[in-house]
Formats: sequence, C-alpha cells, structure tokens
Amino acid sequence: MDTGQPQASILKSVFEGLIQFLPDWLEIPLLCLLIAFILFGWVQSIRGKITRRRAARAPQPMLPPAGSQGRGADHLGQYAPAAHRPAPHTPSGADFLGAYAPQQRRDGD
Repeated sequence: MDTGQPQASILKSVFEGLIQFLPDWLEIPLLCLLIAFILFGWVQSIRGKITRRRAARAPQPMLPPAGSQGRGADHLGQYAPAAHRPAPHTPSGADFLGAYAPQQRRDGD
C-alpha cells in the first residue's frame, strides 16, 4: 500500500538531523570530506581487487626465510632424491631417427 510518503531509513533521518544541526560554514566542508572519504575507500577497494587479480595471474614462488631449512615439500630431508648425475647421451625418440633419418646428399647427385 502506497501512502504517498517517502520511506526514509533511520540512518537517513539521523544524518539529516546532524547536517541541519551544523552551521552552514561547517556543513559544506564536512559533506565534501564525507564524499572524499567514501570515494577514497572505493578507489582503495578497486586497487585491492586489481592487485589480487594480478597476484593470482602471476604467482611468485615463496622462499623460506634466511637460515630456515624450509618445510613440507620444500624440505624433503632424507627423502630427497640423490644428486642428479648426467647420464651419457643415448639418442632416442626424435633425436635418433635411425633408418628414417634423411640421407646426406652428395654434390654429384
């Protein structure tokens, strides 16, 4: 049912009461400061969202603090694999085509 009266929240009534209570010379600067504060919060919120999005797209590796051995997957202790020694190169796969390798051409052919 519409009574024709605007529905005002309690917060709006309190805000209007405080604004009307203030002298005119103080009312405008305080309103400007309030608007600036709201805009500053909005800008900071957007900057935070952009920063979180960029961090999610390009994750940086977490390094353990200096002097720390690390933990979890960073520190395997006795379960760490033995030091990798390069094996002599044995051709396989695409490195070694065998009979299917292209033959070298001779100058006379």
